[in-house]
Amino acid sequence: MATNYSDYLKLPRLLGLQDGIDGDERKLTSDELLFIVVHQADELWFKLILRELEQARDLFARDPVPETGLAAGARGLRRAIRAFELATEQFALIETMTPRDFLDFRDKLLPASGFQSPQFREVEILLGLDDAQRLPFGSEKSFLDALAPRPGESDWARTRVTARLRDRPSFRESLERWLARTPIDGSVPSAAGDDKAVARFVDAFLAAHEREVRVGLAAAKAQALQPADVPLVEERYLAEIEAARAFLRVADPVRRRVRAATLFIESYRELPLLAWPREVLDLVVALEQAILVWRQRHARMVERMIGRRIGTGGSSGVDYLDATAQRYRVFPDMWSVRTLLLRKAAVPPLANERFYFEIGS
Repeated sequence: MATNYSDYLKLPRLLGLQDGIDGDERKLTSDELLFIVVHQADELWFKLILRELEQARDLFARDPVPETGLAAGARGLRRAIRAFELATEQFALIETMTPRDFLDFRDKLLPASGFQSPQFREVEILLGLDDAQRLPFGSEKSFLDALAPRPGESDWARTRVTARLRDRPSFRESLERWLARTPIDGSVPSAAGDDKAVARFVDAFLAAHEREVRVGLAAAKAQALQPADVPLVEERYLAEIEAARAFLRVADPVRRRVRAATLFIESYRELPLLAWPREVLDLVVALEQAILVWRQRHARMVERMIGRRIGTGGSSGVDYLDATAQRYRVFPDMWSVRTLLLRKAAVPPLANERFYFEIGS
C-alpha cells in the first residue's frame, strides 16, 4: 500500500489537537491558537531531545566507549543543542501577542503551569540534575507533588517522570564514568601507580598555572589605578591560585580523577586521540548553555507578558524562573575547568605524548 505525506505524518490527528480546553478550535482566538501551537511544538522538541540524550547516555555507559562512536554521540548532542535553540527562538512568536491579548485567555490555564511539562522534567532528570538543587514550586514536599493529579485528572505526567527517576544511569553519571577512565599522560586507572601519575600531572599543571597567574598579577599591580587597589588585586589573583589547588586536589578520588581528566583533555586537545573527547566536552558545555539561555529567555518572555504576577500554577512567576536559570546547573566542573586553562605555550609537556598518536591504545 502506498504511503502519502498526510498518512505518514498523521496530519488529520495532529491538526485536530489544537482545539483548546473546550474541544472546539472555532472558539479560539488566533492568539490562543498561537499559544497552543508553540507549546505543543516545544513538547515535540523535548521528545527529540530526550531520544538524543538517551542514545548519548547509552553510548557513554559502555565500557569501553568505542572511539568510532564518539562522532555519532557528538552529532546527537549537537542536534539536542539546536533543538533547544529552536525552542528558544519560538518565544519571539509568543511575543507577537500583546500582554492584554494574553490576559484575555490566561485564566483558562489556571491552575496549569509549564512546570508540569513532564518531558522537560525528564530532560533535567536524564541529564543528571540533583534533586537537592531543586527549588520549591509552591508548598509541595517534592517536585513530583506539582505533577500529582487532582480528582478526575490523569496521572500520566507523574507516571512518566517517576519512571524516568528509575532510569539510571543519568547522562552525567555515564559521562563522568567515561571521563574517569581517560588515560592521563598515558596512565589508566587500572595501571599500577596511576594515582601517582595523575598527581604528577596535577602538580605540574598547578605549578604552570601559578606561574601564569603570578605573571598576570605583576602586570595588574603595575597597572593599578590607585595604590589602594594593589592589595585587592593581589588578593584576587592569589585566590585564583588557591581555588585551582582546591579544585584539582579535591578529597574524593573519583571526583579528583574526573576533574583531572577534563582538564587534561581540554589542555592537550590537539593530540589525535583527544580530539573527539574534547569535541564531546565542548558540546556538553554548549548543551547546558543552550538550556540556560532557554530558561533565561523564557523568564524574559514571561516578564514581558505578565510582569511579576503570580504564575498560573501558583509559583512566584518570573522570580522562580530566574532562580532556576541561576541554580540548575548539571556540569559545573566542566565550566570551572575553563578558569584553569592555560595558553598553549604554558601547558606543561607530557612524558608519554606518543600514547595519544597510537590508534587503539
